[in-house]
Amino acid sequence: MAQNDTARYLVTYDIADPKRLSRLFRFLKKQGVPIQYSVFLVESSAAKMANLMVKIAKMIHKDADDVRAYRMPENGWQVSLGASILPEDVLPGAGSQ
Repeated sequence: MAQNDTARYLVTYDIADPKRLSRLFRFLKKQGVPIQYSVFLVESSAAKMANLMVKIAKMIHKDADDVRAYRMPENGWQVSLGASILPEDVLPGAGSQ
């Protein structure tokens, strides 16, 4: 994948302080779609994703908080059970089960 090609990323977090948690949630809501508590789907290039993680690193406490980003494969396996808060076209394969 080239640096400017767009991909989907899951950004997950566990933030110890409620103020930092609120700040990070508001920031990520501008970048992507909340999937579940502490999980966001972000569509971005690798270069922009690296920049996003640099910004997040400045918001968190490195010894108390945990933030991770995972690039989703283009044709990865996915299954959903139960009610979803997302529109059917957000995740690949959603709505086809």
